[in-house]
Amino acid sequence: MALAHAHTLLLAAGDDKTKSDGRTGSVIPGFSPSVPSVLQTPTGTILGWTAGVGLALAVLGGLSGWGCVAIGHNTERANLAARGKQAVVWSLISGVGIAVTSGLVTAFYTMATA
Repeated sequence: MALAHAHTLLLAAGDDKTKSDGRTGSVIPGFSPSVPSVLQTPTGTILGWTAGVGLALAVLGGLSGWGCVAIGHNTERANLAARGKQAVVWSLISGVGIAVTSGLVTAFYTMATA
């Protein structure tokens, strides 16, 4: 037993003929979302600065982590070296997260304006 009848599917799909008043025969209306042009430039600027500052901080965190690893190994402080290794790993993860998130948000805004 089918969950949807054939006439229900035809009604939802509609016909591609345009009526005299400009409407199409489809029940589902056409919709194209768009971001207001007033918001496009400030949003891009904010996303750019946020991603740039976040990635710069991730790089600084990685460099300081490598410094802690070097100091910890040379002075035989295993705790400092272990924390430095954790800092390097987490700075890599945060950098990838910032880059992916910023790229996704920018892509969504770009798709909405197309």
